[in-house]
Amino acid sequence: MPGVSTSAPEPLIVTVAPNGARKTRADHPALPITPDELARTAADCRAAGAAMIHLHVRDSQGRHSLGVEAYREAIVAIRDAVGDELVIQATSEAVGIYGAAEQMAMVRALRPEAVSLAIRELVPDAAAEQEAAAFFAWLKRESILPQFILYSAKEVARFNALVERGVVPAGRQFLLFVLGRYSQGQVSEPQDLLPLVAANRQGHRWAVCAFGAREAACALTAACLDGHLRIGFENNLLLPDGSLAPDNAALVAATVAGVNAIARPLADAATARTIMADAG
Repeated sequence: MPGVSTSAPEPLIVTVAPNGARKTRADHPALPITPDELARTAADCRAAGAAMIHLHVRDSQGRHSLGVEAYREAIVAIRDAVGDELVIQATSEAVGIYGAAEQMAMVRALRPEAVSLAIRELVPDAAAEQEAAAFFAWLKRESILPQFILYSAKEVARFNALVERGVVPAGRQFLLFVLGRYSQGQVSEPQDLLPLVAANRQGHRWAVCAFGAREAACALTAACLDGHLRIGFENNLLLPDGSLAPDNAALVAATVAGVNAIARPLADAATARTIMADAG
């Protein structure tokens, strides 16, 4: 039919974010924290359709940590459970504890397969641009797959400018749009996505994460707009019907069911790596 695209949609990367930096078992008894718990969660979520795990680790008191040895222990446990069937993405999130120099030093020491990076943390102002540029260039040389976290259309516009000035390497990058981080009650709605997509004038690949019971609706909206997804207990504990999810795999399965309904294929880990490498 004239004017109708017949090209196949890009396979969709489903990332599970199983714990985050702040939640505890008081929030949900099935929140995975230890390496063994993270490994079991990784295997269950891979079986449900995830291609990547967004990894947070904790210290001995259960607090958010960027400890390299804690990361290595968790990564070994996950690899023992799933082999190469999940991309393992480390977080560099500050959580008010770490500064940019500490965040970048962790990544350099750990050398993870993939890493998420908040632009507002690593490049808060013009004075930080030179050091951040050197770090981003190092990631590219080392073939570490970055995902740049953005919270608003204004931040997307600033990211575009950083690419244009060479602070972020040229080319198609992989972004994460965080919906509703500063909304009333920190609850996301699908329409929150539209200004960020519109601001992405350089055509970077992107994924979405959302807070609260509308997580699945936000994810499906992203899937319909050729985006990718991050879901899990880090941001939401509720299934689409509003009931408490028994575990992270249930959230993945519920989201995958919606994606299947729109006939978008899922990426496996190998495909996810290819997509993310092409983005950078």
